[in-house]
Amino acid sequence: MSAVADPAVRLGLGCAQLGNLYHEIDDERAHATVDAAWDAGVRIFDTAPHYGLGLSERRLGEALRERPREQYTVSTKVGRLLVGDPSWSGGMDTEGFAVPATHRRVWDFSRDGIRRCLEASLARLGLDRVDVALLHDPEEHQEVALRTGFPALAQLREEGLVGAIGAGSKDAAVLTRVVQECRPDVVLVAGRFTVLEQPAQEALLPACAAAGVEVLNAGVFNSGLLAVAEPSADLPYEYGAAPADLVAKARAIAAVCERHGTTLPAAALAFAAGDPAVTAVVVGADSPEQVRRNAALATAPPPASLWPALREAGLL
Repeated sequence: MSAVADPAVRLGLGCAQLGNLYHEIDDERAHATVDAAWDAGVRIFDTAPHYGLGLSERRLGEALRERPREQYTVSTKVGRLLVGDPSWSGGMDTEGFAVPATHRRVWDFSRDGIRRCLEASLARLGLDRVDVALLHDPEEHQEVALRTGFPALAQLREEGLVGAIGAGSKDAAVLTRVVQECRPDVVLVAGRFTVLEQPAQEALLPACAAAGVEVLNAGVFNSGLLAVAEPSADLPYEYGAAPADLVAKARAIAAVCERHGTTLPAAALAFAAGDPAVTAVVVGADSPEQVRRNAALATAPPPASLWPALREAGLL
Protein backbone atom coordinates (compact mmCIF):
# COMPACT_ATOMS: atom_id res chain seq x y z
CA MET A 1 0.00 0.00 0.00
CA SER A 2 1.26 3.44 -0.86
CA ALA A 3 2.29 5.66 2.05
CA VAL A 4 0.83 8.63 0.21
CA ALA A 5 -2.89 9.33 -0.04
CA ASP A 6 -2.75 10.33 -3.71
CA PRO A 7 0.44 9.41 -5.61
CA ALA A 8 -0.40 12.04 -8.24
CA VAL A 9 0.09 14.81 -5.67
CA ARG A 10 3.77 15.63 -5.66
CA LEU A 11 3.76 18.43 -3.08
CA GLY A 12 3.44 17.95 0.68
CA LEU A 13 3.27 20.53 3.46
CA GLY A 14 6.05 20.45 6.03
CA CYS A 15 4.51 21.62 9.28
CA ALA A 16 7.50 22.71 11.38
CA GLN A 17 6.44 26.32 10.84
CA LEU A 18 3.07 25.54 12.40
CA GLY A 19 5.10 24.99 15.57
CA ASN A 20 6.51 28.55 15.40
CA LEU A 21 9.79 27.66 13.75
CA TYR A 22 12.08 30.74 13.86
CA HIS A 23 9.21 33.07 14.84
CA GLU A 24 5.68 33.07 16.22
CA ILE A 25 2.57 32.83 14.09
CA ASP A 26 -0.95 32.80 15.51
CA ASP A 27 -3.52 30.01 15.33
CA GLU A 28 -5.51 31.77 12.62
CA ARG A 29 -2.51 32.05 10.32
CA ALA A 30 -1.53 28.44 10.97
CA HIS A 31 -5.04 27.27 10.10
CA ALA A 32 -5.12 29.44 6.98
CA THR A 33 -1.78 27.97 5.88
CA VAL A 34 -3.16 24.44 6.02
CA ASP A 35 -6.33 25.58 4.25
CA ALA A 36 -4.26 27.16 1.46
CA ALA A 37 -2.33 23.91 1.07
CA TRP A 38 -5.55 21.95 0.81
CA ASP A 39 -6.94 24.37 -1.78
CA ALA A 40 -3.71 23.93 -3.77
CA GLY A 41 -4.24 20.17 -3.90
CA VAL A 42 -1.80 19.21 -1.13
CA ARG A 43 -2.86 16.08 0.72
CA ILE A 44 0.39 15.14 2.48
CA PHE A 45 1.12 16.78 5.83
CA ASP A 46 4.31 16.08 7.79
CA THR A 47 4.65 17.02 11.45
CA ALA A 48 6.40 15.89 14.65
CA PRO A 49 6.20 16.35 18.44
CA HIS A 50 9.55 18.17 18.22
CA TYR A 51 7.97 20.98 16.18
CA GLY A 52 7.02 23.56 18.75
CA LEU A 53 6.77 21.04 21.59
CA GLY A 54 3.56 19.60 20.19
CA LEU A 55 2.11 22.87 18.87
CA SER A 56 2.48 21.83 15.23
CA GLU A 57 0.55 18.60 15.79
CA ARG A 58 -2.24 20.36 17.68
CA ARG A 59 -2.63 23.03 15.01
CA LEU A 60 -2.49 20.55 12.15
CA GLY A 61 -5.08 18.30 13.76
CA GLU A 62 -7.43 21.22 14.30
CA ALA A 63 -7.01 22.48 10.73
CA LEU A 64 -7.76 19.04 9.27
CA ARG A 65 -10.59 18.15 11.63
CA GLU A 66 -13.42 18.78 9.17
CA ARG A 67 -11.59 17.32 6.15
CA PRO A 68 -12.48 13.84 4.84
CA ARG A 69 -10.09 11.52 6.66
CA GLU A 70 -9.58 9.18 3.72
CA GLN A 71 -8.40 12.04 1.51
CA TYR A 72 -5.19 13.05 3.31
CA THR A 73 -1.99 11.57 4.69
CA VAL A 74 -0.55 12.62 8.04
CA SER A 75 3.06 11.79 8.81
CA THR A 76 4.49 12.25 12.30
CA LYS A 77 7.58 11.07 14.13
CA VAL A 78 8.61 9.13 17.21
CA GLY A 79 11.71 8.99 19.37
CA ARG A 80 11.53 12.39 21.10
CA LEU A 81 9.12 12.07 23.99
CA LEU A 82 7.71 15.33 25.39
CA VAL A 83 7.91 15.40 29.18
CA GLY A 84 6.48 18.19 31.31
CA ASP A 85 9.15 20.33 33.00
CA PRO A 86 8.13 21.03 36.61
CA SER A 87 11.00 23.51 36.95
CA TRP A 88 9.77 25.71 34.09
CA SER A 89 9.75 29.34 35.14
CA GLY A 90 8.68 31.11 31.98
CA GLY A 91 11.62 30.51 29.64
CA MET A 92 11.33 29.92 25.90
CA ASP A 93 12.36 26.89 23.87
CA THR A 94 16.01 26.88 22.82
CA GLU A 95 15.72 24.54 19.80
CA GLY A 96 14.50 27.01 17.21
CA PHE A 97 10.81 27.29 18.08
CA ALA A 98 9.16 30.40 19.54
CA VAL A 99 7.17 28.56 22.21
CA PRO A 100 7.30 28.42 26.02
CA ALA A 101 9.63 25.66 27.21
CA THR A 102 6.95 23.96 29.30
CA HIS A 103 8.19 20.52 28.22
CA ARG A 104 11.50 18.80 27.63
CA ARG A 105 12.35 16.56 24.70
CA VAL A 106 13.63 13.19 25.90
CA TRP A 107 15.19 10.76 23.43
CA ASP A 108 13.44 7.42 23.82
CA PHE A 109 13.51 4.71 21.16
CA SER A 110 12.41 1.97 23.55
CA ARG A 111 9.25 0.00 22.84
CA ASP A 112 7.39 1.78 25.60
CA GLY A 113 8.79 5.15 24.55
CA ILE A 114 7.74 4.67 20.92
CA ARG A 115 4.21 3.72 21.96
CA ARG A 116 3.88 6.59 24.43
CA CYS A 117 5.20 9.05 21.86
CA LEU A 118 2.71 7.90 19.22
CA GLU A 119 -0.22 7.85 21.62
CA ALA A 120 0.55 11.43 22.69
CA SER A 121 0.77 12.48 19.04
CA LEU A 122 -2.60 10.89 18.29
CA ALA A 123 -4.13 12.82 21.18
CA ARG A 124 -2.67 16.12 19.96
CA LEU A 125 -3.72 15.45 16.37
CA GLY A 126 -7.18 14.24 17.38
CA LEU A 127 -6.76 11.09 15.28
CA ASP A 128 -7.11 7.38 15.98
CA ARG A 129 -4.26 6.52 13.60
CA VAL A 130 -1.56 8.16 11.51
CA ASP A 131 -0.72 7.19 7.97
CA VAL A 132 3.07 7.38 8.37
CA ALA A 133 5.21 7.12 11.52
CA LEU A 134 8.93 7.79 11.30
CA LEU A 135 11.85 7.31 13.67
CA HIS A 136 12.96 10.92 14.14
CA ASP A 137 16.66 11.71 13.67
CA PRO A 138 17.98 8.36 14.93
CA GLU A 139 21.58 9.08 13.96
CA GLU A 140 22.87 9.44 17.55
CA HIS A 141 20.88 6.41 18.74
CA GLN A 142 21.18 4.06 15.81
CA GLU A 143 21.41 0.69 17.54
CA VAL A 144 18.43 1.11 19.87
CA ALA A 145 16.42 2.89 17.17
CA LEU A 146 16.96 0.16 14.58
CA ARG A 147 16.92 -2.85 16.89
CA THR A 148 14.15 -1.77 19.28
CA GLY A 149 12.41 1.33 17.89
CA PHE A 150 11.72 -0.01 14.42
CA PRO A 151 10.24 -3.32 15.63
CA ALA A 152 8.06 -1.25 17.99
CA LEU A 153 6.78 0.69 15.00
CA ALA A 154 6.12 -2.56 13.16
CA GLN A 155 4.01 -3.74 16.10
CA LEU A 156 2.01 -0.51 16.04
CA ARG A 157 1.48 -1.02 12.33
CA GLU A 158 0.12 -4.50 13.00
CA GLU A 159 -2.27 -2.99 15.54
CA GLY A 160 -3.55 -0.49 12.98
CA LEU A 161 -2.37 2.60 14.84
CA VAL A 162 -0.02 3.51 11.98
CA GLY A 163 0.08 2.77 8.28
CA ALA A 164 3.51 3.02 6.72
CA ILE A 165 6.64 3.11 8.89
CA GLY A 166 10.20 4.26 8.40
CA ALA A 167 12.63 6.96 9.45
CA GLY A 168 13.25 10.65 8.88
CA SER A 169 16.67 12.28 9.03
CA LYS A 170 19.12 14.61 7.35
CA ASP A 171 21.75 11.86 7.55
CA ALA A 172 21.61 9.96 4.26
CA ALA A 173 23.97 7.24 5.49
CA VAL A 174 21.73 6.44 8.47
CA LEU A 175 18.66 6.29 6.26
CA THR A 176 20.52 3.97 3.87
CA ARG A 177 21.23 1.69 6.80
CA VAL A 178 17.54 1.75 7.78
CA VAL A 179 16.58 0.76 4.23
CA GLN A 180 19.12 -2.05 4.11
CA GLU A 181 18.53 -3.47 7.58
CA CYS A 182 14.92 -2.70 8.51
CA ARG A 183 12.87 -2.84 5.31
CA PRO A 184 10.84 0.32 5.93
CA ASP A 185 7.90 1.43 3.81
CA VAL A 186 9.09 5.02 3.50
CA VAL A 187 11.91 7.37 4.46
CA LEU A 188 11.94 11.13 4.76
CA VAL A 189 15.27 12.68 3.79
CA ALA A 190 15.82 16.30 4.77
CA GLY A 191 18.18 18.57 2.86
CA ARG A 192 20.28 15.82 1.32
CA PHE A 193 18.85 15.80 -2.19
CA THR A 194 18.61 19.43 -3.23
CA VAL A 195 19.84 21.51 -6.13
CA LEU A 196 22.58 22.70 -3.75
CA GLU A 197 23.86 19.29 -2.59
CA GLN A 198 23.03 15.68 -3.37
CA PRO A 199 24.65 13.17 -0.98
CA ALA A 200 21.44 11.09 -0.97
CA GLN A 201 22.04 10.33 -4.64
CA GLU A 202 25.13 8.26 -3.87
CA ALA A 203 23.53 5.36 -1.98
CA LEU A 204 20.19 6.24 -0.38
CA LEU A 205 18.05 6.88 -3.45
CA PRO A 206 19.38 3.83 -5.35
CA ALA A 207 18.79 1.67 -2.26
CA CYS A 208 15.23 2.95 -1.96
CA ALA A 209 14.56 2.33 -5.64
CA ALA A 210 15.92 -1.21 -5.40
CA ALA A 211 13.90 -2.02 -2.27
CA GLY A 212 10.68 -0.29 -3.33
CA VAL A 213 10.89 2.20 -0.45
CA GLU A 214 9.04 5.47 -0.97
CA VAL A 215 10.97 8.71 -0.44
CA LEU A 216 9.57 11.93 0.96
CA ASN A 217 12.10 14.60 0.03
CA ALA A 218 12.03 17.43 2.57
CA GLY A 219 14.20 20.43 3.36
CA VAL A 220 14.54 21.07 -0.35
CA PHE A 221 15.23 24.78 0.25
CA ASN A 222 18.03 23.80 2.68
CA SER A 223 16.16 25.47 5.55
CA GLY A 224 15.72 28.74 3.66
CA LEU A 225 18.86 29.44 1.66
CA LEU A 226 17.22 28.33 -1.60
CA ALA A 227 13.79 29.78 -0.89
CA VAL A 228 14.36 33.14 -2.60
CA ALA A 229 15.52 34.21 -6.04
CA GLU A 230 18.53 36.08 -4.65
CA PRO A 231 20.06 34.14 -1.72
CA SER A 232 21.98 36.06 0.92
CA ALA A 233 24.17 35.32 3.92
CA ASP A 234 21.43 36.18 6.39
CA LEU A 235 19.26 33.25 5.28
CA PRO A 236 19.41 30.03 7.33
CA TYR A 237 21.05 26.79 6.28
CA GLU A 238 20.51 23.68 8.37
CA TYR A 239 18.60 25.92 10.82
CA GLY A 240 21.69 28.03 11.46
CA ALA A 241 24.02 30.47 9.72
CA ALA A 242 24.85 29.58 6.13
CA PRO A 243 28.56 28.94 5.38
CA ALA A 244 30.05 31.45 2.95
CA ASP A 245 30.95 28.83 0.34
CA LEU A 246 27.38 27.54 0.19
CA VAL A 247 25.99 31.06 -0.06
CA ALA A 248 28.34 31.66 -2.99
CA LYS A 249 27.25 28.41 -4.63
CA ALA A 250 23.57 29.23 -4.14
CA ARG A 251 24.13 32.64 -5.72
CA ALA A 252 25.91 31.07 -8.66
CA ILE A 253 23.03 28.63 -9.19
CA ALA A 254 20.57 31.51 -8.96
CA ALA A 255 22.48 33.42 -11.63
CA VAL A 256 22.29 30.47 -14.03
CA CYS A 257 18.58 30.13 -13.26
CA GLU A 258 18.01 33.78 -14.12
CA ARG A 259 19.82 33.39 -17.44
CA HIS A 260 17.48 30.52 -18.28
CA GLY A 261 14.32 32.40 -17.42
CA THR A 262 13.55 30.77 -14.09
CA THR A 263 14.30 31.24 -10.38
CA LEU A 264 16.26 29.43 -7.73
CA PRO A 265 13.15 28.30 -5.75
CA ALA A 266 11.53 26.95 -8.92
CA ALA A 267 14.70 25.03 -9.75
CA ALA A 268 14.94 23.74 -6.18
CA LEU A 269 11.43 22.31 -6.26
CA ALA A 270 11.80 20.78 -9.72
CA PHE A 271 15.16 19.21 -8.96
CA ALA A 272 13.91 17.76 -5.67
CA ALA A 273 11.16 15.86 -7.47
CA GLY A 274 13.39 14.67 -10.30
CA ASP A 275 14.62 11.32 -8.99
CA PRO A 276 12.28 8.38 -9.70
CA ALA A 277 12.53 7.23 -6.07
CA VAL A 278 10.98 10.49 -4.80
CA THR A 279 7.27 10.12 -4.11
CA ALA A 280 6.61 13.65 -2.90
CA VAL A 281 8.43 16.87 -2.13
CA VAL A 282 7.64 18.18 1.35
CA VAL A 283 7.93 21.97 1.63
CA GLY A 284 7.37 24.08 4.72
CA ALA A 285 5.41 27.33 4.83
CA ASP A 286 4.31 29.74 7.52
CA SER A 287 1.65 31.63 5.57
CA PRO A 288 -0.99 31.03 2.91
CA GLU A 289 1.02 33.24 0.56
CA GLN A 290 4.07 30.99 0.83
CA VAL A 291 1.94 27.92 0.16
CA ARG A 292 0.40 29.46 -2.93
CA ARG A 293 3.78 30.58 -4.23
CA ASN A 294 5.30 27.14 -3.78
CA ALA A 295 2.32 25.45 -5.40
CA ALA A 296 2.56 27.79 -8.38
CA LEU A 297 6.29 27.12 -8.73
CA ALA A 298 5.69 23.38 -8.57
CA THR A 299 3.45 23.58 -11.63
CA ALA A 300 5.93 25.67 -13.66
CA PRO A 301 9.13 23.65 -14.07
CA PRO A 302 12.30 25.31 -15.38
CA PRO A 303 13.35 24.80 -18.99
CA ALA A 304 15.20 21.56 -19.69
CA SER A 305 18.25 23.58 -20.72
CA LEU A 306 18.86 24.60 -17.09
CA TRP A 307 20.22 21.27 -15.90
CA PRO A 308 23.02 20.82 -18.47
CA ALA A 309 23.95 24.46 -17.93
CA LEU A 310 24.33 23.88 -14.20
CA ARG A 311 26.38 20.73 -14.81
CA GLU A 312 28.60 22.54 -17.31
CA ALA A 313 29.21 25.25 -14.71
CA GLY A 314 30.19 22.59 -12.15
CA LEU A 315 27.24 23.50 -9.94
CA LEU A 316 25.34 20.22 -10.15
